[in-house]
Amino acid sequence: MPLNCHLIGAPVDSGQKRPGCLMGPAAYRTAGLARTIRELGHGCTDRGDATLPALREVTSPNPAVHSLAETVGWTEALAAMGQAALAEGGFPIFMGGDHSLSLGSVAGVAAHAHAVGRPLFLLWLDAHSDFHTPLTTTSGNLHGTPVAYISGREGFEAFPPFPAPIPTERISLYGIRSVDPAEHAALQKTEIDINDMRVLDEFGIVAPLREFLDAVQAADGMLHVSLDVDFLDPSVAPAVGTTVPGGATFREAHLVMELLHESGLVTSLDLVELNPFLDERGRTAVLMVELVASLLGRKVFDRPTRGFV
Repeated sequence: MPLNCHLIGAPVDSGQKRPGCLMGPAAYRTAGLARTIRELGHGCTDRGDATLPALREVTSPNPAVHSLAETVGWTEALAAMGQAALAEGGFPIFMGGDHSLSLGSVAGVAAHAHAVGRPLFLLWLDAHSDFHTPLTTTSGNLHGTPVAYISGREGFEAFPPFPAPIPTERISLYGIRSVDPAEHAALQKTEIDINDMRVLDEFGIVAPLREFLDAVQAADGMLHVSLDVDFLDPSVAPAVGTTVPGGATFREAHLVMELLHESGLVTSLDLVELNPFLDERGRTAVLMVELVASLLGRKVFDRPTRGFV
């Protein structure tokens, strides 16, 4: 069934300290994301880039936290845009931007899911668990906190209350390979489905993902997918400031996207942590667009041959 994709630019750089992610939305547009979506038979509306509202004064007891007011502002703006896109029957694709954008994107999706009475599930494709809170982070980088916010952990008093926090048994961390001790200890107390690279090496890419998708289908759930560039191995996707060796290969990443397409369960998508300033002639942006194409129905035998970008 054709989707009505809504592209939402999230030029967010406040969640970390390495400049460049704010150029992500422009890179996706240049790499032909809208054209690719339309070539696959889907509708595509570019809603432009989110803009920061007037910032309000907010503070954190943790002196390491930086750019708090900006991150709260992006959270509010993106939540409103995401909820509006879903209410109009759209399939929102949030083009980032660092991973702190998911504080807002998933909040908007969760508000819509709650309004229509459907359970929301979260698939987190990332090298990191992002389970810190503003109180536990030592780096002060808020791109490491979204899963904690989404699941209802305490410590987010400066942020809008998360609408209908996602129960931890509905969250899958998939492909992680870098977890801080404080995050590890907190994760051990939850029912989050943790598929680190050891699990994927031992059981393969397919089985753990299908098990999670079966749970989404059984619950008639909505599924938000958050795809971080560092889910991929840096050898194929260098344009990210948080590289961790040992990530998904080109074919493994496409297989994940193809399985998600075949499930028919995905209702919204984040594309995060693309830093075009670190890219090599646009190769990471092009790969991310190709992964979206696989998610939206492009098959292996349909894939066009291309030269190196």
